[in-house]
Amino acid sequence: MPFEYYFLMVAIFILGAVIGSFLNVCIYRIPEGLSVIRPRSRCPQCSTAIKWYHNLPILSWVLLRGKCAYCGVGFSVRYPLIEALNGFLFVLFFYRFAFHPVTPVIWLLSATLVVISFIDFDHQIIPDVISLPGVVVGFACSFLVPWITWQESLAGILLGGGSLMLIALVYECVTRKEGMGFGDVKLLAMLGAFLGWPAIFPIIFFGSVLGTCVGVPLMLFNKADSKLALPFGPFLSVAALCHVFFVDKLDPLMRWYAEVLTYFLQNIW
Repeated sequence: MPFEYYFLMVAIFILGAVIGSFLNVCIYRIPEGLSVIRPRSRCPQCSTAIKWYHNLPILSWVLLRGKCAYCGVGFSVRYPLIEALNGFLFVLFFYRFAFHPVTPVIWLLSATLVVISFIDFDHQIIPDVISLPGVVVGFACSFLVPWITWQESLAGILLGGGSLMLIALVYECVTRKEGMGFGDVKLLAMLGAFLGWPAIFPIIFFGSVLGTCVGVPLMLFNKADSKLALPFGPFLSVAALCHVFFVDKLDPLMRWYAEVLTYFLQNIW
């Protein structure tokens, strides 16, 4: 590989990490109903505004040893990890799609899913202020990139929201208790808007498999907590990003699946 290629990858990682720093702000402030623009980031202990050179993604945390430059209180390692995660995702999808017009769309989607996943982990909610505008943005993007047609995006919104809502309602009727929140329904509608209707059932299936693989061991280790809450949003998010990265690897299977589902919708339902 030429030197310019590695330099470009480093630049893209830095871009992703810088955006990841903003994602940290969103993850903390959105559930609290706070503005993500103002005020500037402050130390939670001494309330001192953090200087820009103390807020460099990853680097500042390492140089300051994870502590506030003014009062010395420790900052969570999750901050640089989220910055590094977003930088990695930016590099990964640039490697996958290069200068294709779909690349910035997938960057936007992946960054949104990072915010949704960590908020869901922390609070077991998926804020409407993210998912509902995401539906609109995903549908608008279908007119801009040769990824899906607007008809597939619209069908993805309806099928994504409707299918998971149906599963949630059936589960609630059978068990007499809520199995998933309707934030997951809106999240899947957003994913349908970005990725089209053929992506919906693979995302649900692989998200459920991931959730089972993580949830069952957790329940075995937490036998005393019979009501252990496990958010579904992060697993849907991981499944969606895997679908984006591997979609052409599964192309024969996906075409067969799409043909079967189309036949079912046209001739049976």
